[in-house]
Amino acid sequence: MIIALFPNEEKKESYNLAKKIVKFLKEQKIQVVAEDEKATDIDADKISSVDQYKIKFLISMGGDGTILRLTHKYNHLDAAILGINLGNLGFMADIPVDDIFASLQDLLNGVYKIEKRLMIEGFKEDKTILHAANDIVVHRTRNHSLIELAIFVDGMYLNTFVADGVILATPNGSTAYSLSAGGPILSPGLDAFVLTPICPHTISNRPIVLTAEHEIGIQYLSKYKDPIDLYADGLDHIELKTNEIVKFSKSSKKFKLVKLERHDYFTTLRCKLGWSGKLPTAFDAN
Repeated sequence: MIIALFPNEEKKESYNLAKKIVKFLKEQKIQVVAEDEKATDIDADKISSVDQYKIKFLISMGGDGTILRLTHKYNHLDAAILGINLGNLGFMADIPVDDIFASLQDLLNGVYKIEKRLMIEGFKEDKTILHAANDIVVHRTRNHSLIELAIFVDGMYLNTFVADGVILATPNGSTAYSLSAGGPILSPGLDAFVLTPICPHTISNRPIVLTAEHEIGIQYLSKYKDPIDLYADGLDHIELKTNEIVKFSKSSKKFKLVKLERHDYFTTLRCKLGWSGKLPTAFDAN
């Protein structure tokens, strides 16, 4: 088995911890690779020295942002991602430092499941331009006033938002920027998108959840000199000029996330959001 390990150079403890992970995995007869410029530093093989399509897992060391970068850089691979969190608890990177080696043992023992999570595909003039695992953010950026964005669902006009912009999020991304903008939390297994306006001028403009079978069109209407910006997961970027339309739909691609039985989404959600409801003394799930 080949596992690729991705330490985060911005996290001071990442490289020392990565060396310990490499040593642990090698003792289990696992070949560990890393990006060429980092491999020697953590005693791993260079990723260029192997057939990348034979890599079974990508281990991300950092936070949810690190995982998103991997989904973009290595989206040609079929490997699933396991997230080790080196900062605050993440929704995707949910393995804390003090549980790393027990979690890795579970991974090697097959005590996990792989979730295939929804992605968004954006296209303009029938040409694919963006992919996102979390969200597409349309924002006024250099324009100092609110912008007008016309929204279409399967070619049918829905509404024109006068706002700072809109966020089109997957269930995975519903706990990111969309949540901060007042959007709902979607369970990660749902086949749906949430469209959330950013600081809308009209209070009745509320987030809307749509099935992922819909095609969503966004047209920039304002006649300002500067274009507006579209960001995919805060990474890839294009500009949209007045009257241009970009369309979004469910991507044929999924990104695969390893979920260990020792960590569950709802516990992570409760801890991350600081919910402090009273725990029932007894509950019969059956």
